[in-house]
Amino acid sequence: MPRRPRALMTALVTCTAAGALAAQATPTNDAPNPYRTIENWAKLPDGRTWGSTSGVAIDRDGSSVWVAERCGANSCASSDLAPILEFDASGTLVRSFGQGMFVTPHGLFVDRNDNIWVTDCACTGAGRGGGRGRGADTASGRGGPPPASPPATTAPRGDLVYEFSSDGKLLLTLGTPGGAREPGYFFQPNAVLVAPNGDIYVSEGHSSAAGATARVLKFDAHGTFVASWGSKGNGPGQFDQPHALAMDSRGRLFVGDRANNRIQIFDQSGKLLDTWYQFSRPSGIYIDQHDSIYVADSESGSIARDRTDWKRGIRIGSVHDGKVIAFIPDPVETATNTSAAEGVAVDVHGVIYGAEVGPRALKRYIRN
Repeated sequence: MPRRPRALMTALVTCTAAGALAAQATPTNDAPNPYRTIENWAKLPDGRTWGSTSGVAIDRDGSSVWVAERCGANSCASSDLAPILEFDASGTLVRSFGQGMFVTPHGLFVDRNDNIWVTDCACTGAGRGGGRGRGADTASGRGGPPPASPPATTAPRGDLVYEFSSDGKLLLTLGTPGGAREPGYFFQPNAVLVAPNGDIYVSEGHSSAAGATARVLKFDAHGTFVASWGSKGNGPGQFDQPHALAMDSRGRLFVGDRANNRIQIFDQSGKLLDTWYQFSRPSGIYIDQHDSIYVADSESGSIARDRTDWKRGIRIGSVHDGKVIAFIPDPVETATNTSAAEGVAVDVHGVIYGAEVGPRALKRYIRN
């Protein structure tokens, strides 16, 4: 194949860069909102109130909803409440578990075997115990039900990924209690996803500070480490707060690169395939059985105050062309902190669920 002239190559690079900048500079706020909001749908036990909630997923039955709720606050470090909750389609609480295990429950995923995966980001800065683990070894194990009360505060806690059966039995733990940096793991794990073949993907790094962790890790179905990719930065394949994971029917991995205001799309070996800016600042991503994509932006114009031209809310489109076709805006336009949904999930009937950290709520969105 003949080599392209340098001038042509320069023009192609310039055009690509200009296209990316244009995509970043053009807000997608004007799509229609065909949904109405249902508040206070899920019924908590008497005396219990919602805490910050970022993890939400749909059960394998297609309509029951799993939620990771931070014990009526923004941390479970000193609580004896169970943060992992299942609600049926009517909003009735079916079961709960995980008490005494979590600092900050964050990401949640339901796999094909109806097992429940939850990350403990430990990103609220409380309850880590007597310091952070720094070793390269992982603490993984299988065993019985979780403890009934919080462990002693002197024990390292958090920065782990748990797999539970649907009845709350602990099946697998990945990570080092209290956290570990590369070559160990995890340090502030945000999201977890299990591919159809059983491979496990975890994104870590909740901070934008200098030297922060920012990468995606891959494990096999047994929890054995396979590979990782990414580092802190804003270049191709780099991340700044890789906050969400989703996979489409073609097996492409979508990573919500939140503080870089983009979604990066990879193959399952970490090869970068595409970069999307049109869904704004992604805190949560969900791809349904029809390859529709739902992206929750909870920070534009509030946490990211230099991004006031983009509105917070849930943007909806298709993974086939990436076009935004609907938008559910945050009704609180004057918020100065995280607002609207951070986590998002969609049941088989097209009902959308938004898990909110700042407002401390689980909202339901139904088509008009």
